Amino acid sequence: MAEETPSAGTFDVPSGYRCAIDHLILAARREICIFDRNLEGAGFDDPVRSEALRRLLLMGRDNRLRIVLHDTARLPRREPRLMNLLRQFSHAVSIHETEREARALYDGIMVADGAHYVHRFHFDHARGRWGLEQPEHAQELKRRFEEIWQASRPALAATTLGL
Repeated sequence: MAEETPSAGTFDVPSGYRCAIDHLILAARREICIFDRNLEGAGFDDPVRSEALRRLLLMGRDNRLRIVLHDTARLPRREPRLMNLLRQFSHAVSIHETEREARALYDGIMVADGAHYVHRFHFDHARGRWGLEQPEHAQELKRRFEEIWQASRPALAATTLGL
């Protein structure tokens, strides 16, 4: 008999956090929304995870990856695979940085399709919970993400313009 994947859980170590993110990415069919301090420790430069995000973006013309961070300065150096996705799918990947009024927020949010979520309670700790097919909690986090999105500005572009 095949082992069934759990539909919800908690995590309290970095490997558990990264596993929850993998569950969310694999469950996503249309959109992933991410709010974090700087994505440090989330493992977004992992080749397998990058390929999973690439497959999501190729699944549909309207599929999206929206990211809001407090700090985007080190992203180009620390996350080259994510930067490649931004270049390859410039119409579908957006990376914003929070404005001053949102800088006091400290919990990480990832929501996919308004039904799946990963919620890290504080940026400094790998503790939180996750759920698949949990629209009641995912919708609440999606509303928070949209408020944060409104309090952010575009930060990184697919190309660098110069003179």
